[in-house]
Amino acid sequence: MCMHRRRVFQHGLIWLASLAVTFSPIRAQQAGVIEGTIQSRETAAGLAGARITVVGTRLAALADEQGAFRITGVPAGRVEIAAEYVGRRLDRRTVEVPAGGMARVTIVLDIQPIAAEELVVTVSREAERRAETPATVGVITDATIQEVKPSHPSQIMNRIAGVWVNVTGGEGHMASIRHPITTNPVYLYLEDGVPTRSTGFFNHNALYEIDVPNADRIEVVKGPATALYGSDAIGGSVNVVTRGPADGSSVSLEGGAWGFGRLLASAGTVRGANGVLAELNVTRTDGWRDGTAYDRESGTIRWDRTLGSASAIRTVVTYSRIDQNTAGSSAISRADYLDRPTVNYTPISFRRIQAFRLHSVYERLGENSLFTVTPFVRWNEMNILPNWTLTFDPGVWETGHSSAGALLKYRRDFEPMSARLIAGADLDFSPGTQFEKQIAPVRAGTIFESYTDGSPVYDYDVTFLSASPYLQAEATPVERLRITAGLRFDAMAYDYENKLSVETTGRYRRPASTRVDYTHLSPKLGASLEVTPALNLFAAYAHGFRAPSEGQLFRQGRAENTIGLQPIKADNFEAGFRLNARRIRLEASAYHMTKTDDILSLTNPDGSTQTANAGETLHRGVELALGAAVLDRLRLDAGLGLSRHTYEDWRPSATADFSGNTMETAPQQVGNLALTWRPAFRDGASVSLEWQRIGRYWMDADNTHRYPGHDLLNLRLAVPVVGRAMLFVRGTNLLDERYAETSSFTAARGEEFAPGQPRAFYAGIQIR
Repeated sequence: MCMHRRRVFQHGLIWLASLAVTFSPIRAQQAGVIEGTIQSRETAAGLAGARITVVGTRLAALADEQGAFRITGVPAGRVEIAAEYVGRRLDRRTVEVPAGGMARVTIVLDIQPIAAEELVVTVSREAERRAETPATVGVITDATIQEVKPSHPSQIMNRIAGVWVNVTGGEGHMASIRHPITTNPVYLYLEDGVPTRSTGFFNHNALYEIDVPNADRIEVVKGPATALYGSDAIGGSVNVVTRGPADGSSVSLEGGAWGFGRLLASAGTVRGANGVLAELNVTRTDGWRDGTAYDRESGTIRWDRTLGSASAIRTVVTYSRIDQNTAGSSAISRADYLDRPTVNYTPISFRRIQAFRLHSVYERLGENSLFTVTPFVRWNEMNILPNWTLTFDPGVWETGHSSAGALLKYRRDFEPMSARLIAGADLDFSPGTQFEKQIAPVRAGTIFESYTDGSPVYDYDVTFLSASPYLQAEATPVERLRITAGLRFDAMAYDYENKLSVETTGRYRRPASTRVDYTHLSPKLGASLEVTPALNLFAAYAHGFRAPSEGQLFRQGRAENTIGLQPIKADNFEAGFRLNARRIRLEASAYHMTKTDDILSLTNPDGSTQTANAGETLHRGVELALGAAVLDRLRLDAGLGLSRHTYEDWRPSATADFSGNTMETAPQQVGNLALTWRPAFRDGASVSLEWQRIGRYWMDADNTHRYPGHDLLNLRLAVPVVGRAMLFVRGTNLLDERYAETSSFTAARGEEFAPGQPRAFYAGIQIR
């Protein structure tokens, strides 16, 4: 019996071993391997750092120094892979993977930015399909930037539906994104996903500190993006992405009206695991109004390096120096606006700006994970004589701040429901200074001609500190439905040191040295549904907040108390759809945003003032973006924003109540339409006619005076000439319409207008 049992046991072991041997190859045959190389079309050299993904899975790899890659665990059968490299055309192809075997591919990438409009990076801090993004994102590609060749950010930003950027002088600007046009800190400006300034040191002119004409792409996320980016991102977030290195160089020289001249130059090379790109922007103009000369020099160096097959590092250094006389926003009377718009009441005003930024992104790609760390440093300095304060509080300011910090992020992918978890933290240490002195201006009639220095009124140091962890989860619970949820916790503080005496009365009150702390939770929730490959629906809720700036807290003025100010809050609901068919692209969205605890300067019955979180506003609108190939060589691109911005609770004094009124400088329509023709008889040539529309808006909170709106017509022409040279011509405001960049009305000064630039022509040549 024992012998029989032993034989049965031995036969059983043999059978199990045979079964294991039999099944093992069957199981192994269920997956295969893809190996290959990614090469440059021009040189056949490997593209180190190129990313290859298996579409529909989380399988990915980075090419090594020779451009070679290997992906294991690939499902057997026909799979689609995508190869991408900054500065190159995205390549997608189908590969047959044998069960248990290997498929080899060689992918050759052409020069062309991969920044297709269907990929966005700002919403989740890394590239993802737009169809899976529950947010309204406007994208301006490298091709559009190169075609428009903007001399001011407004000429490119206004192509995004619902976005209005005006001109305040030089490359200065104010923006309107789901808000009236404003200088208030409700927008977040980023370069490669890194904020260009620290919270508390907001500059509404932030785009002049960035080299926009040399950018690879611009993404505008409309509405709050606070759950990932923190304070400031209420109206929208503007992310300017730098170009990646590629072999080649380019020089562009242009000139035009009122002494405008500009040199844009770039040179790049890719050698082995390293790629370097250097860019230069030198711009000057005399300005079309009196005393509005402008000069800028800026440079960018980007170094990309792969570290083996799974890691890469990208370092970007930028510097800008700007010297401008600021009169673009200097308003003049209606009579002067109509009869002598070149007059400038404030020719003594100026801005002297320097901005330096350095960040380095380290990425390590795991089988199902991605770890990213981005240390950064910043330095900003500004010396300014504000033109808008000359009539009531003339002074010269010297302000600036430095920063050291890091953005940390870890992404993990999971097989169930194609889930993804992103965890991260932002760290920021930013010491800053503010020095302000009175001046005594000398005025001849309406013109401020000179000034003499007075005594200091503010002199303090302030350090902003923050530590902000966040978490974002994504999942596909049912086919084609993507759910996204996020939560961010911000812990922030200002350390303030007053260098002058404490003042509790008078015109320049100064609080004692103190510390102000804030904590805030910001949630978001969104869903996107891919109804068909061409049609995508989305809906989202996002909460945003904005901590008071250092100026609101510590430049007390006549107010009784500013230290107790709390963050402004915003709750935004939006929904929309995207249609991306063969010859047409259409995106529509609607939003409803309530902003509470807005900061108001209140006048008490006894004449004293105080600053308090006492305002509430409502912002509603619809945004439409259209791109269509009308004919094979004729393309139409259009954007339209219809909005209404109202004061819900706004009582600045006992006698003034604006509740229920429409907010001033808030046009109900903002539109842009561009028609581009590329003739068959001249390859590379293009002609573009653009129409811009700013609708009417109220000039005052009482809603008694209204600006009628305006329409502008622009023309652009590009023609290839000898070799790799391109001749280009552009004309702005072709109909020479008299219009205002901003306008306002007060009982004391009446109607005032900041006139816009008359008809102007520019021409240049670009050699690649």
